[in-house]
This record gives sequence, structure tokens and C-alpha cells, in this order.
Amino acid sequence: MKRREFIAGLGGAVAWTAGARAQQAEHVRRVGLLYPFSAGPFYQALAAALRQGLAQFGWIEGRNLRIDGYQGPLEQIDDRAADLVRSAPDVIVVYGVPATRAVQQQTRVIPIVFLAVGDAMVSGIVKSDASPEGNATGFTNLFASFSGKWVQLLKEVAPQISRIAVVWDRGYTAGYFAPASIETAVKAMAIEPVPIPVRSPAEIAQAIPAFAAQPNGGLLVMPMVGVLQIPIFKLAVEYKLPTIGSGREYAANGALLSYGSNRTNLFRDAATYVDRILRGAKVGDLPVQYPTRFELTVNLKTAKALGLTIPPNLLALADEVVE
Repeated sequence: MKRREFIAGLGGAVAWTAGARAQQAEHVRRVGLLYPFSAGPFYQALAAALRQGLAQFGWIEGRNLRIDGYQGPLEQIDDRAADLVRSAPDVIVVYGVPATRAVQQQTRVIPIVFLAVGDAMVSGIVKSDASPEGNATGFTNLFASFSGKWVQLLKEVAPQISRIAVVWDRGYTAGYFAPASIETAVKAMAIEPVPIPVRSPAEIAQAIPAFAAQPNGGLLVMPMVGVLQIPIFKLAVEYKLPTIGSGREYAANGALLSYGSNRTNLFRDAATYVDRILRGAKVGDLPVQYPTRFELTVNLKTAKALGLTIPPNLLALADEVVE
């Protein structure tokens, strides 16, 4: 071979090697995101937080990352989970107890980062928080004992309350509905708990007015009621029922109070575990994380509609006020 041809060939080989390395460096990793409700504004905000969090670690959509979103409704979550697992992502991010269980039934191999499952051990998602077995770990939003705090806050704002309806979606019982915690709190304050499991707006339309037929009632709306929030809070205002729930979106949608962890921050936090898993970390070495900070949101518009005055000390503690 002539020297000029050899050099030209060597140059081509170097260029090919550099291109191959660049292509390998930009290998696209895939993350599947399963959300049990419709893809509304709240979902979009959560997904954006996950993307922003991953971008901080160098995972950029369109370059070395692809996120595939799968949404509810809850009634079809098993099918959505099956579709997601069949797509064989590198990591699955999943929101809520039923969606997490649905994915766990489909795979024991693909790493799962769960979010907002209440108490992960109480709900049966993991057997150990410190060393999660199997393929699932994550960031959760509250403790099983948290229900009592909601009762205390609602009583502080509406001291006339002697009955509290505990409203929850039957699809989201374990990990959220903690009867022992609620019973301890209400007993100390001489409040009667009234369980109201619902599954549809039609059931809500019957249950809330029936509960409101007796005086001095309030509502404790458990997490993960999804699209049922709006009809619950609308009827609560109509029937003059002070209401508390978790997450600022509850107060933003009409509840009198909300107290809980920031769901958007959970998705940013999830990016830390997704990044570590994509870089080779084992799920068992990533302990389940519980929140350390909670946010209080007060809806003054709802307070006015209910004829209530928020105590100044509670208002001063509020992280956000909806007017």
C-alpha cells in the first residue's frame, strides 16, 4: 500500500473510532413513567420536574435520554403497566400505590422508582425501608401516623367540628387510610370519625349531602383521590363543610386547608435515584426516602365562603395562601 493511501486510511479509521465513541457516549437510555390519572396540568408539572431533575445530572431528552409517559385511568392501570414493561425501559418511575403494584406484578427485573405511596411498608410495597428487596425503591410522601395531624389542623380552624368524614378512593386504601392514627386523634378531641369510601362523582354526590345532614361536620380527604377532588371540594363548600387534604393542589382546587409534602419535589428527588440506577447502582442499596418538610396551604376564598376566620398564628405558618 502506498504511504499516502495508508495515511488516508488511518485517518478514516481514526474518524470512524471517534464517531463510534461519540455515538456510544450518547447512547439513549429509556425511562418509563406510569401515572394513574389522566395527563392534566398536574401530571405535566410532575413530568417536567422529573426532566429538570435528570437534566441536572446530564440526562437530556433528545440526546441521551428518552422518557415515555403512560397515563391512567386507574381502571386500566394494569394494562398500562403491561404496555410499559413490554417496552423494556431501563428504569420505571411510578406514582401511587395501585400503579406501583401493577408494575411489580409485571416485572421483578426492571428497576422501579416509586413515588407517593404513603407508608411504603404499611402499603406492602417493600418489606424494608433501609434495604429494599427486589427491584423497587423510591420517595414517598407521608407516614401512616400523618392522618392525626390533618385532624388537629382542621379542628384548629373549625373548633365546632364534632364529626369528620374520612373520604378516600377505594382504589387507594393501603398506605393512606390509617384508621388507628385517625381514631387516636379524634378520640383525644371528642370527634366522631365517619368513613366514606367513594369511587365516582355519583357516589360523592350522594355521600357528601348525606353526611352534611347532621351539623358540625368536616371532611378529611385522603391522598390520591385524583379527578374526584373537584366534586368533593365543590360540595364541601356548598354544604359548609371545612375540608383538609394533602398536597397544595388540594387547597388550590378548593379545599380549606392542605398539609403535606411537595409532590413536584418528589419527582425532582426521583431523578437522583434514576441517575444512580442508570449509572449502575443496585436498588437494594438505595433506601426508601421519607419527607422531612411539609407545606401548609390555606385557601382564604374557601374560608370566606364557609364563614370561617383563619387563626392568625396558623396563617403566619402557612407556606402559601390562596386568595
